Amino acid sequence: MQNERVGTTGAKWLLPVSDFVGFPLDQVNFLACQVFALGAAFCFRLYLSPYHASPLVRHTVAIIFGLSFIVFCFGWYAVHIILLVVVCYGILVTADSNNIHRYTLAVAISYLTACHVSRVFKYSYGILSTDFSGPLMIISQKTTMLAFQVHDGISKQSEHLSADQRHLAVDSKPSLLEYLSYNLNFLSVLVGPCSHYNDYIDFIEGRHLQRRLKRLSESVRGQCGFGKVPEFSPMGAVTRKLLVCVVCMVLFVTLTKAFPITYNVDSRFVSEAPFLTRLMYAFFSIQAARPKYYFAWTLADAINNAAGYGFKGVDETGQGSWDLISNLNIWGIETATSFKTFIDNWNIQTGVWLKTVCYERAPRYQTALTFILSALWHGVYPGYYFTFITAIPITLAARAVRRNVRPYFLTSHLKLGYDVLTWAATQLSVCYTVMPFLLLAVEPSMQYYKSMYFHGHIISMLAVVALSQRRRLRDGASRSSNGTKPALYHPAPLAQPQLQGPNSIMKGN
Repeated sequence: MQNERVGTTGAKWLLPVSDFVGFPLDQVNFLACQVFALGAAFCFRLYLSPYHASPLVRHTVAIIFGLSFIVFCFGWYAVHIILLVVVCYGILVTADSNNIHRYTLAVAISYLTACHVSRVFKYSYGILSTDFSGPLMIISQKTTMLAFQVHDGISKQSEHLSADQRHLAVDSKPSLLEYLSYNLNFLSVLVGPCSHYNDYIDFIEGRHLQRRLKRLSESVRGQCGFGKVPEFSPMGAVTRKLLVCVVCMVLFVTLTKAFPITYNVDSRFVSEAPFLTRLMYAFFSIQAARPKYYFAWTLADAINNAAGYGFKGVDETGQGSWDLISNLNIWGIETATSFKTFIDNWNIQTGVWLKTVCYERAPRYQTALTFILSALWHGVYPGYYFTFITAIPITLAARAVRRNVRPYFLTSHLKLGYDVLTWAATQLSVCYTVMPFLLLAVEPSMQYYKSMYFHGHIISMLAVVALSQRRRLRDGASRSSNGTKPALYHPAPLAQPQLQGPNSIMKGN
């Protein structure tokens, strides 16, 4: 416990609790702030709703609580978080709107990387200590995404934007109060999730539900008016998510300790256990590592919902959905039958950010550049780069297999078997890819890949080459056939095949 006492720069008030439960003080401080935030969120919705308080009051309270949380958890390290917000706001209001997105992205990622580097030099691998990089990562997402959306709203013509970009464009620069509230509000300052600026301002100003229920309101406007659209209570969603948090906490305390990640590179285990045993242990250890992420993200989602933020709309049964800013879909993760499906359901809002600031903007090599930016954002530990570089060929291979093989099974009685096989392949591929992310250092990462005979790299590259060659041969045969035998005249144009747009392939298949 002495290490945690020395390494923690946040408040020491909860040291007795930390000693009693055996958790590091920084984790106890974080959990205490999130529990307090949950209670504050209920009060925010009930007593500071748009019907009872002005946007000025709601912004101010959100900022004061948010600043209190980061100072309580990180002490003087909170200066880094506040400084990045202030600098990015200075860029937003002073720089040319044609370049604010580039300047903000460069400054935010550079400052975040510098902080990551300093943290690596100060703390050894795996030592628990005050880690202010988490909130700083969320701030870098918010500041850069808002800069891109302001650039879209001010400097670009509407016809040059995609439908999503037009919807999310911000046509005027926010005030300092709005900017601070968006970035430092207590609902998301510690662990996120990142959300769109327009959605957050709608929430603060009382338009959140109405905007999301626009179609319904138009159908009843003549009867009860726009402002009288029935509101949906978040209590059911909050209760459900808190129950998930309890289950995840129990799994974290039990399973995570029972299946330590570092045992995957234990020299005796690697030398004595057969390959299939090591493969299965890797699978179960990765499964056991997920509950802590499930807990943190689900609790953050519940806090936002408790404040009345996160309403997505009405589902097909007429029930309100509160998953607008959810960061994960646990069922989608655990049942994913493709690499793309897994990524689409994991850290969802980070995927939205990467799509907004990188994938949609890059002129070429979108997948590779997106993974590289993701690695930079996560930090400078070598294991992160092993993971994201490995993910590139695996993503391309999964995409090629899905495009070339899956159609043969869609109408076949073997589809269930195909789904089971692709589920197992997806989960094992994820284990292989993310193991270095948890091992962090070069030596254990390389030791793990050697123990696995680099099978993930080899199989994925062979699949990409083989299926690409097959597709080229098929396309060549098709062009040859078209060149030697003209198509018959049709009085009506033939139906065109549906092309896969960039949004649908942003994260691979």
